[in-house]
Amino acid sequence: MNKAYAITPIRTDFPTTGGCADAPVLRERGQREVFCGLTGIIWLHRKIQDAFFLVVGSRTCAHLIQSAAGVMIFAEPRFATAIIDDRDLAGLADANEELDRVVTRLLERRPDIRMLFLVGSCPSEVIKLDLSRAAERLSQRFAPTVRLVNYSGSGIETTFTQGEDACLAALVPQLPTAPAQGAPELLVVGSLADVVEDQFNRLFQAMGIGPVMSLPSRRSTDLPAVGPNTRFVMAQPFLGDTARALEARGAQRIAAPFPLGVEGTTMWLSAIAEAWGVDAEHFAQTIAPARERATVALAKQRERLAGKRVFFFPDSQLEVPLARFLSRELGMLLTEVGSPYLHRQHLAEELAMLPAGIVLSEGQDLERQLDRCRAAQPDLVVCGLGLANPLEQEGFATKWSIELVFSPIQGYDQAADLAELFERPLRRRALLSVKAA
Repeated sequence: MNKAYAITPIRTDFPTTGGCADAPVLRERGQREVFCGLTGIIWLHRKIQDAFFLVVGSRTCAHLIQSAAGVMIFAEPRFATAIIDDRDLAGLADANEELDRVVTRLLERRPDIRMLFLVGSCPSEVIKLDLSRAAERLSQRFAPTVRLVNYSGSGIETTFTQGEDACLAALVPQLPTAPAQGAPELLVVGSLADVVEDQFNRLFQAMGIGPVMSLPSRRSTDLPAVGPNTRFVMAQPFLGDTARALEARGAQRIAAPFPLGVEGTTMWLSAIAEAWGVDAEHFAQTIAPARERATVALAKQRERLAGKRVFFFPDSQLEVPLARFLSRELGMLLTEVGSPYLHRQHLAEELAMLPAGIVLSEGQDLERQLDRCRAAQPDLVVCGLGLANPLEQEGFATKWSIELVFSPIQGYDQAADLAELFERPLRRRALLSVKAA
């Protein structure tokens, strides 16, 4: 084999035992408090710059997206809602004809659109619509200028981050097929802020790793090719369906922790570098400046956060890697780490690095979790927006889970910013306590 095309086996020597790897999981099924998958549109429409997201839903769906995005009425965002109204409910209008009319009017008004996502929601009238068939029909009509793709963002089926998983999984069948022979290619899977993606790409280039592609790509016309020579690494832990779809097309996953904090970023990059046969000394020299800056910046945050107790309600599926970061790099004490879903394979390295003996929960029974939180009396609660204000009223400092998804938090240069997101509510609570006194 041509040496330039040689690739070493995918790294498997990260810890996968110990810690919480084999710990019992408290599985709960009850009342949930979570946003629906439509929320993922807020960061996806920023990432894919020539795409448009058309939600087929109710006025409630429209209000949710508008509120989450904070978009003024005179702005022209790349998302909208085709609202099911009284005529549709009464059966006075043909839903498919109405959808065709809305799509046609939208594409006439926005000729810059190159990919249009039809996003299903949870009203029963929407569930009855075959949006996948509608996407196929409309794709034939508007090809090759516009491609239409369908996925579901229904809150019945998804938590809010799983909207991205559904979107990317729907894109995988659209990806070109990579040649069976040729150089291996790296695919970074999961939405990253452009600044973070650029930082990683500079490190990859310095290490001689490439070509490097992203899913989602910034332009829908630049969809990455995928095949047996594709090695993909996950940048987000909530992309289980997307990973399965890529593996079904022959791509191989690089197992690694997630790039949160100095340690997580180093191990993530190390797994990729080892798969590409990068010399260990060259790897260390390449990452040294950024790693040192981040280590120094985190030392200041550790002084403020070490010894503080934190409780995670299940919300984003980022909870396990975040808990690892807070525990190992900032010295925080974990009381409970809850997540909507624990993917044992994708989180194996993360779970092994959590301290033994913590409560690890999957799913939600809200009242029981609230009781455990009150009993634990943590210094900080990480939870959804719906719980934050009531818990603040009870005297708890809270951090919104959704802010951790909206913010650029991956990589070395963002490590201190990530720590500050947890330190800020504690500082605010301390200031309020002083004023109250």
